[in-house]
Amino acid sequence: MQLIEFLGPQAKVDDFLSLEKTSDNRFISGSTGVNAILGTGDGKVEFVLFEDQVLAYVKSAMGYPAYYPLRPVDMKRPIKAVLMDLDGTSVRSESFWIWIIQLSTASLLNNPKFELEEADIPYVSGHSVSEHLEYCVRKYCPHKTVEDAKVFYFQHTHYQMEEIMQGRGKADAFTPSPGLKEFLLELKAMNVKIGLVTSGLYEKAWPEILSAFKTLNMGDPNDFYDAIITAGFPLRKGSPGTLGELSPKPHPWLYAEICRVGLGISENDNAHVIGIEDSGAGVCSIRLAGFPVIGIKDGNIKESGTLGLCDHFCSDFNEIIKIIKE
Repeated sequence: MQLIEFLGPQAKVDDFLSLEKTSDNRFISGSTGVNAILGTGDGKVEFVLFEDQVLAYVKSAMGYPAYYPLRPVDMKRPIKAVLMDLDGTSVRSESFWIWIIQLSTASLLNNPKFELEEADIPYVSGHSVSEHLEYCVRKYCPHKTVEDAKVFYFQHTHYQMEEIMQGRGKADAFTPSPGLKEFLLELKAMNVKIGLVTSGLYEKAWPEILSAFKTLNMGDPNDFYDAIITAGFPLRKGSPGTLGELSPKPHPWLYAEICRVGLGISENDNAHVIGIEDSGAGVCSIRLAGFPVIGIKDGNIKESGTLGLCDHFCSDFNEIIKIIKE
């Protein structure tokens, strides 16, 4: 197997950025056994290719990067489990959460007319709340801190979520993706386990899930999904938090934990598990957790330069179910 195939069975060198060295200066291409260093288009993950292994360097806007071994994957039948992203894949909600980041930055600047630029979008979606806010603080108000921004973020989030739960608030904030209900029910009929995965904090993710299931008339999502995992509860003064802000996508832990702990599937069966994502950060997270990836359009997979990590790239759930049934 060629080293490039560690990244994905369809991967080509041209799918990635060729780098002279890793961002931390630890590895240099052509030196100390390094054959090549490739990076995703959004600069979030760098792959160090040695003679017989590949390491993935996940950068961190919060100052805690990490290296992970990248193992090749080969999708095998029967598919035993499907791990699904929430925002953008199961529910169309990215625009709402980007709006919340915009409101938070506007409050931080004391400028209600503030609007994010188009160039900001890849950096305020798909990652953790802290990373989204850190980006905005660094660009628009460097005299402030992420902690300052979080105060406004949670104020806006609590207010808007309460409005939505009361039947008010922003219209069409959370819309189930087309074909979601039929896709989920078909997986159930095939006895495929289903896990729902999000980098979002529980307080923002759970109302989304409830809203989608209410719209689809599918009952309690806790009863339907075999496992659901979120980034937990925010760590802030006055209440205990949980781990989640420093270990979200593109780190592997959410996908690894829901499969191994939530669904009870051993690492030996990783090839029988697929992850479905619409974001570059999510694609990297699935691959680093050791699962094959099916990308779905309308996210930022192409723009983030992570298409080469996908086994398949589909337009909708109809295409995905055909692949699962092959």
